Amino acid sequence: MSGEVLDTGALISWSINQMNGCVVTPSQREEILKIAPEREVVINTSNLIWKMPDEESLARASKFAIDTGDMAGLSKVDLELLALSIQENKKLITDDYRLQNLAEKAGINWGSISTKGISKLWEWELKCLACKKEYPTPEVPNKRKSDWGECIDCGSSLKLKRKKLLFRFILVFFSHSATINIRSSR
Repeated sequence: MSGEVLDTGALISWSINQMNGCVVTPSQREEILKIAPEREVVINTSNLIWKMPDEESLARASKFAIDTGDMAGLSKVDLELLALSIQENKKLITDDYRLQNLAEKAGINWGSISTKGISKLWEWELKCLACKKEYPTPEVPNKRKSDWGECIDCGSSLKLKRKKLLFRFILVFFSHSATINIRSSR
């Protein structure tokens, strides 16, 4: 494979030949050293293209992540990978469902490493587990996975919950089109 943007999972599991010519961010080096230090030699031997996304692409990726509520569940590396895929208009290879969801929303092709991948698009909201107060989506990636803080009203933990969505499907018959709204059962 050549030219795709690779999530860290691919750097951990793919061969040198599979990674040849693929694009990654410098932030992934630190992730690799923490998660799979034994892969450092393979990574250094691979003909990877190390690149940082530009500010405009980071802003676009951030907007998608905020709009869907996915920002609260992303790492800095995740956001950079999405931005790099947007900037380079390259397929994103990841098993991260959140990144697949965002790639789909952004119109970026994606592929998975070893999973089936997503079958539905999701949006998220940050809510208090006790009083159900809804909080705005964070504007930057979360530094500590699954720790979104506490409710300012009751002190209980905040959690990402999948939103109930109204989907709009467009049916096209010849030159006619109709829009149908249906309530999601998700």
